[in-house]
Amino acid sequence: MIDHRNIFIDGQWVPADATGVLTIVNPVTEQPIATVPRGSPADVERAAQAAARAFPAWSRTSPAERAAIFRRMARLTEARKDEIARTIVTELGYPIALCMKSQVEGGIEELDLLAEYVGQIRWTEQFGDTRVHRVPSGVVGAITAWNGPLRSIISKAGAAMAAGCTIVCKPSEVAPLTAYAFAEICDAAGLPPGVFNMVSGVGPEVGEAISAHPLIDMVSLTGSVRAGRAVMQAASALIKRVHLELGGKSANLILADADFERAVADGIVDATRNTGQVCGGLTRMLVPRARLEEAEGLAVARAESLIIGDPFDPVTTLGPVATAAAHQRVRGYIQSGIDEGVRLLTGGVDMPRGLNRGYYVRPTVFSGDNRSRVAREEIFGPVVVIIPFDDEDEAVRIANDSAYGLAGAVWSASAGRAREIALKLRTGRVRVNGAPLDKRGTHGGFKLSGVGREWGRFGIEEFTEYQSVIG
Repeated sequence: MIDHRNIFIDGQWVPADATGVLTIVNPVTEQPIATVPRGSPADVERAAQAAARAFPAWSRTSPAERAAIFRRMARLTEARKDEIARTIVTELGYPIALCMKSQVEGGIEELDLLAEYVGQIRWTEQFGDTRVHRVPSGVVGAITAWNGPLRSIISKAGAAMAAGCTIVCKPSEVAPLTAYAFAEICDAAGLPPGVFNMVSGVGPEVGEAISAHPLIDMVSLTGSVRAGRAVMQAASALIKRVHLELGGKSANLILADADFERAVADGIVDATRNTGQVCGGLTRMLVPRARLEEAEGLAVARAESLIIGDPFDPVTTLGPVATAAAHQRVRGYIQSGIDEGVRLLTGGVDMPRGLNRGYYVRPTVFSGDNRSRVAREEIFGPVVVIIPFDDEDEAVRIANDSAYGLAGAVWSASAGRAREIALKLRTGRVRVNGAPLDKRGTHGGFKLSGVGREWGRFGIEEFTEYQSVIG
């Protein structure tokens, strides 16, 4: 069992102020695998002081200097990719083959993109006698997510550091082990002391202290709507900026002329990646009413083809959800759908066949309308609801009839038609005909899905302010 006794402040591994610990549980075995310090507001104070001291020098480094460090971080992460993948699988249950591609290699790609784009940003523009500069926002509090324990840190802390900011990071208490490896990589890459600081702990203690601390100029969170509201409320006392990536209930809009088999299968895979523990998962499948029965059959076949089991087995495509609380919550949502009379096509509340331990949930597909809880609320598990529509306008109305607006998809034989419909959707990003995500674009949402954007140049610029120098 791993026993991390320190937190990372001012370039050093130091004991936490508090003596309490957090226990990390393997979601497959339901057994403890590690402990980390339960940090306190006093630890946030030390980290914020270190970040504030480091900010003047780091903010004046050139984009080329910062790019060189990010390239080194990418290569150091690459050298440790097998170790990091094993850590994520152990603390999260993410199937190893998918974890390596999405989380680890995806994280390395993001580090390289930060190095690429930090040199392409127009840091200064001339307007007559006025120079408008992009300047770093200051000290950033990065409260990161457990469902992407490496990439969430890179998208927030990495982008902010590329902008010239310094960091106080709180990794999720569910999956904090990867953050320890990231802190080691920052140190090995030559990041100056105090630029990246990490305090493990829980949201009501460490997260709220970060949000309210007077030396922290901006807070970036990936989490629930409830957590986003708490951050905004705490930050509002000092009128500090917030950057929030929250939940989603994204629509997969499939038109009658689409490659139907591919569109339905892609939607099921997207909605169940990381066992459905993804903010942008396509959890509402919108199909023409005349093809509803066909869509139901295709969805059931694809859901039942997923391989549930040991996440260290390369053939596994569906692991457990992350915690006992998540296991109870997701099955509670499935039961609510059954109780509301939404038609259950496959899955349900019972454990998958052959498994008697672990936080496993059967991939579940409902067929109904857009009014049930399973159609309106974020479940964060492998649950999809199929919803029929009568025409294109109704499909758009259903897609937009959500409190969320993070992601979406449109399928049509005409890519141009699909792109026109995409522009009608009130959502942050839309995939057309299964196009893969490109991290040179943006990630972020409308409505309850959050404020601000991540990835590429846009993600770096999110952590800057404009300053005008006239004359």
